[in-house]
Amino acid sequence: MERVKLEFPEQAIVHRHGLTVRVTDMNYGHHLGHDAVISLLHEARAAALAHLGLHEGDMGGYPSVAADLAVQYQAESRWPDALTVETAIPEPARKAITVYHRMRRDSDQRIVATARLNLMVVDPQAGRAVAVPEAVRDALARAG
Repeated sequence: MERVKLEFPEQAIVHRHGLTVRVTDMNYGHHLGHDAVISLLHEARAAALAHLGLHEGDMGGYPSVAADLAVQYQAESRWPDALTVETAIPEPARKAITVYHRMRRDSDQRIVATARLNLMVVDPQAGRAVAVPEAVRDALARAG
């Protein structure tokens, strides 16, 4: 089986967000579940975008949607681990914003997961992707 291997772009880090694994985040294997990882990453992404003056629901006048997601699991995490999620956003492509997350366990700095998500900025009236607005590009450029 081929595993996903993601390279986290250190030079593009825009934000760090602290989180704690909740009891409700645990799965039957008694560690942080996949669905909870995605939710925690979403919270960290929302915080990173807010830090940049952006919001997933209003990216320069348009909402954004997740086009795809890849997650590389690297270590287990359990309740009540304190975690830090680093968010990196390289310069966006024409119609997509690639967002990377790296989730670390604070106690030993072990990487729990690395993820890559592509956000598409969409025109809901036309039902299609649009070019990343200049206001979004400017906010991301100021972070770098």
